[in-house]
Amino acid sequence: MLPRLYLRPPVRADWAPWAELRGESREFLVPWEPTWPDDALTKSAFRRRLARYSEDWSRDLGYSFFIFRRVDDSIVGGITIANVRRGVAQTCSFGYWVGKRYARQGYMTEAVHGACTFVFDQLSLHRVEAACLPVNEPSKGVLRQSGFRYEGLAKRYLKIDGHWQDHMLFALLREEFYPNLSH
Repeated sequence: MLPRLYLRPPVRADWAPWAELRGESREFLVPWEPTWPDDALTKSAFRRRLARYSEDWSRDLGYSFFIFRRVDDSIVGGITIANVRRGVAQTCSFGYWVGKRYARQGYMTEAVHGACTFVFDQLSLHRVEAACLPVNEPSKGVLRQSGFRYEGLAKRYLKIDGHWQDHMLFALLREEFYPNLSH
């Protein structure tokens, strides 16, 4: 089956559809994200975001992608590969969001699979980590369906919606993603 989505780095022309999707999904997203600044959806804030993404990419610290539907090139959400650590670790962390109108349609599971392919094939990393709130059943489902294993609970791990909150930690190893490859 052909993928329904494609991932690509965001560009300036993405601002309007991104801001529209984030704006209409605000109440849906706020419980799962860091507190939004007052100017979160402005063009200038988006340009600053792009500059940070570009800097992270050039320094091999992180890689941000927007998720688009192939059928109509509509933005569905975003996925960020962050905290890239080289040396003996060879790991990174995932963060992701999906617009409310696209939630629970399997898009994020497909996007996570695509991002894992990028991490293991293009970045040659060994491990991907992800965390979610214990009450975020859809996110736990995405991670489990994508082959991630639950590794434990991190107390007051991230400041989400203005509060330090516990997170469930998940991970996926390259050999788990590609079980037929030799180690």
